[in-house]
Amino acid sequence: MELQSNNHSFGEANFHIVFCPKYRHKIFENEEVNKACEMFLKEAAERHGIRVRALKVIKDHVHGFITTKPSQSVSWAVHKLKGYSAYKLFREFPWLRIEHFRRGHFWSDGYFYRSVGSTTDKAVEFYIKLSQDEENRKKYYSQVGKEEIELVKNPSKGSYATKQLPPLFF
Repeated sequence: MELQSNNHSFGEANFHIVFCPKYRHKIFENEEVNKACEMFLKEAAERHGIRVRALKVIKDHVHGFITTKPSQSVSWAVHKLKGYSAYKLFREFPWLRIEHFRRGHFWSDGYFYRSVGSTTDKAVEFYIKLSQDEENRKKYYSQVGKEEIELVKNPSKGSYATKQLPPLFF
């Protein structure tokens, strides 16, 4: 995954999101509504600077893999995607409001999200514990200019690697 460089930060913010229409209506079985919803979600993302890496509209819910800017929260991104797409779908297909969504709410209130990164939670936990213990730092990290390379077992992955890992930042 690609790291983003910003004014005062450097990193990535990738999320898997899932949300569904109110009452879990299977309105996306209609191919025309399905394609329009996908198009409107992509338009909303483009308008608000959200990068859509993957998007799939299924019978009764939507799966998305998005990247946001550091200043954008997940709730903000989902709000923008749901709001714009609902507005456009009701304008494009007025019968949706009459037949399925009489109260004017297209999407259900909730959503699922999970951050997606290039490392595992066990690796981050191992790194944090390692960086706080002087003895473990000496054991797992190499000295600058050290000639020999030792193989050590990485407890987070259960595999062997060299001791020459990136330096810790203090």
